[in-house]
Amino acid sequence: MSARLIAIGVCTFRRETLADTLGSLARQHVPKGAALRIIVADNDDSPTAAGLVAKFAARTAHGVEYLHAPARNIAVARNAILEAAERAGAARLAFIDDDEIAAPDWLARLDARMTEDRADAVMGPVRATYRPGAPEWMQAARAHDTWPETGPDGRPIAGHSCNAMIDCAAPAFAGLRFDPARGRSGGEDSAWFEAARSRGARLSFARDALVSEEVPDARARLGWLLRRRYRMGQTYASLHYADATPTAKAARFAVALAKAAWCMAAATVQFPSAKARNGNIVRAALHVGVMANLVGLAQPSIYGAPDTGQTDRPPMAPNTPKGSDRYE
Repeated sequence: MSARLIAIGVCTFRRETLADTLGSLARQHVPKGAALRIIVADNDDSPTAAGLVAKFAARTAHGVEYLHAPARNIAVARNAILEAAERAGAARLAFIDDDEIAAPDWLARLDARMTEDRADAVMGPVRATYRPGAPEWMQAARAHDTWPETGPDGRPIAGHSCNAMIDCAAPAFAGLRFDPARGRSGGEDSAWFEAARSRGARLSFARDALVSEEVPDARARLGWLLRRRYRMGQTYASLHYADATPTAKAARFAVALAKAAWCMAAATVQFPSAKARNGNIVRAALHVGVMANLVGLAQPSIYGAPDTGQTDRPPMAPNTPKGSDRYE
């Protein structure tokens, strides 16, 4: 009997950290009866990651496939991975970012949770690691951690691609592709999982399937967090309010304005505490992003440039292990 194939997809664009990511995948505990295939989609104009991936392939026991998906559009790279996984006959496909390190039992825990919960997709958390000199309030708040947004039943109500696994045979994902229109602004993974949910996808959460991500100095700044949350607000509104009537959009705008004002008032009251003050300011940026989308402001392009700390994959809910910072 042939081994059950599990694919791991990694999109990359000029990041040296890809070598560390691949190294962590080589150390994975392979689920019993399974074989791994690591698929790397290079989104650069030239195949700049080809040599690194070739060297990795030569020293790992797992199958490795390199794809050149030149578009500077993350959705194009993600779709190339989907299609490669389909060609290979993968039973399951996991996603991890090219600046993350997977714990040795990461894949096995995602796989086990999917089986136990009979889920169509499983999300895991991303734990940020900070360099010396990062602001103390930021470290205390765990401001860069990423947790899937969950509902009252503990199940994710939104998805992200920085730590996830899908059942390739699930009807909800059949023929589903990432939207290239969102491939430069971000939010393509949120939209993809939302589309799967609308088709009946059952999502689950593997709290112990951990990946870590070092926070570069350029990201350990309040301004970066504000831009990130602003983009998240834009993505949220584009997914949930795009078809709303003008009257409904006006009402949503008023609600977002009130929430932003409340957050700023709280920041003022709690000014002496950097953690509380800045946390409220960052939450206000989310609501400002919602307002920006509702009045038709376009999302900025964040993909397709060298990583200077400004590029970002917009997760649905950073640092919300209990769903306490959901938009609604």
